[in-house]
Amino acid sequence: MNPESGRADPMTIVVAGGGTAGWMTAAALARFLGRNVRIHLVESEEIGTIGVGEATIPQIRTFNQALGIDETAFVRATEATFKLAIEFVGWSRPGERYMHAFGDIGRESGLLPFHHSWLRGRREGVARELAHYSLNNMAALGERMQTGAARTSALLPEMPYAFHFDAALYAAFLRRFAEEQGVVRTEGRIAGVERDQTSGDVAALALADGRRIAGDLFIDCTGFSGLLIENALGAGYDDWSHWLPCDRAVAVPSARVEAFTPYTRATAHGAGWQWRIPLQHRTGNGIVYASAHLSDDAASALLLANLDSAPLADPRPMRFTTGKRREMWKHNVIAVGLAAGFMEPLESTSIHLIQTAISRILKLLPGREATQAQRNQFNRESDIEYERIRDFLILHYRANRRDEPFWRARQEAAIPASLAAKIALWAGNGHIVREQDELFTEVAWLQVFVGQGVMPAGNHPIADFPSRDGLAEYLGLIDKLIAREVAQMPDHDAFVAALCPARIPA
Repeated sequence: MNPESGRADPMTIVVAGGGTAGWMTAAALARFLGRNVRIHLVESEEIGTIGVGEATIPQIRTFNQALGIDETAFVRATEATFKLAIEFVGWSRPGERYMHAFGDIGRESGLLPFHHSWLRGRREGVARELAHYSLNNMAALGERMQTGAARTSALLPEMPYAFHFDAALYAAFLRRFAEEQGVVRTEGRIAGVERDQTSGDVAALALADGRRIAGDLFIDCTGFSGLLIENALGAGYDDWSHWLPCDRAVAVPSARVEAFTPYTRATAHGAGWQWRIPLQHRTGNGIVYASAHLSDDAASALLLANLDSAPLADPRPMRFTTGKRREMWKHNVIAVGLAAGFMEPLESTSIHLIQTAISRILKLLPGREATQAQRNQFNRESDIEYERIRDFLILHYRANRRDEPFWRARQEAAIPASLAAKIALWAGNGHIVREQDELFTEVAWLQVFVGQGVMPAGNHPIADFPSRDGLAEYLGLIDKLIAREVAQMPDHDAFVAALCPARIPA
C-alpha cells in the first residue's frame, strides 16, 4: 500500500533473462497489461544467449500482429525471409525427400478429409504425389512466394507463412518495443535468489554487484540453467532422451546465398540431422546429433563439409537434454523458453513454445498471490503441449528405413503409448485424430506419414463412392488450380527484394 495515495502499489513482474524468450515475454506483458503492472527485465551482456538463425511456424504472425508490429518493418529489422514449409532430406532413406508444408492439402468433400480421396486415387492410379495438392508445397518447390488471397481462383486458400530470421535481431527489435511500453531493463548478472522464509516464494534476485531486484511474480528466461525454476526451486526435469537421444548440436553461420529458399531444410545424417535456415544476410546452419554415435570433432567437420557457402565464424557447440520441467510454474516462478524445456528444433517449435507460454501466463495471470489451481492448470496445459510435440518429433525418427546403427535403434526403440495409438489408427484406414488442441494438425501428421513411407491399409469407406473417372476429375482439377496459381507467383528472393529488403552489411 502506498501511504501517500492510499492505493496499493502496482504488481511487479520480474523477467529474469533476456534473449528471445525474455524480450518476447516482456513485450507481450507490457503490451497487454499496460502501466498497471511494473515490468523489470534483468539480463547480463557477459552471459549472452543461444541466438541463431531461427525458423518459425505461422503462429508467429499472430504474436507480432497482437503486439501491433508492422510486418514489413519486422522483416527488415530481423533480416528475415519467408517460410512456407520444411524440407526433410534423407529421413526415410538417403536421397529421398519430402516437405511438411503449412496450410491445407486438397479440398475436403463434405465430411471426408481430402487425404482419403487421395489414398483411393493413389491405389487406383489416378492421383499424383501428395505435394501436388498443397499450394504451399508447390510454391516452396518452385521457390515462389506471395501474400494475400489467391489470384487465380476463389477455390484456393490463402497461403499461410512464417519466417526465417536472426533471433538476436528479433530480441533487439522487441527490446526497443518493450522499453517504449515502459519495461525497465537492468544490466547485471544474477548471483543468487532470495526466498520468503514463510511462503517459499522468490522474493528478489540478488545481483553480483549487490543490487536487489524484488518482485511479486518472476518469469524465468535464464535458458538451460533454469536459475530460478530449477536451481532455486528444484522443479525437477522429465528426461526424454530415451525417446529422442540427440543430445548435442553445433551451429555456424555461413555467407548469404544468391537465392534463399522459402523453406527450412532438415537433412538426416548418420547420427542425427543438419539444419539450413536462409536469411537475407547469411545462412544459419547447425548439426544435431547423438554423442553416443558421433564425436564432437566429427560433428563439426561434418557440418562444415556440408555448407553451401563459406562459414562466417567458428562452430559453436551446445549440449542439451530433450525434455521439460516437471513443474513449469512453481511458487511464484514461471519458466519460459529453454528454462521450461527443450525440444530439438526439427519442426521449428522453439519460438512457438515461448509464445504459448506467454498466452497461458496472460490467461491465468494471478494477483499478488497465485492459487495452486492456477499453477496446476498452467502445468497441465504445458505438459499436454510438450508431450504432443514430443510424439510428433519421435515419429520422424521412428518412421525411417536407414541402415546406420543410430537409425536402426530408432526403428526398434519403444515409443510412448500416445504415439503408438496414433500410428495404429493411421495404419488401418488412414484415420488421423487431433486431440486437445495439439499443435500439429491432421495435415501435418499426414505429410510425415506419407513422406516417410508409412501408408495405411485402406481409406475411409465414403471415399469409395465416386466413380474412378469422377475421382480422377476431382483430383486433376485441384492439381491444375494449384499449378496455375503457383505459375503466376514471383520468385521468393525477388518478392523479398521488392517488398522489404534489409540493409545487407558489406
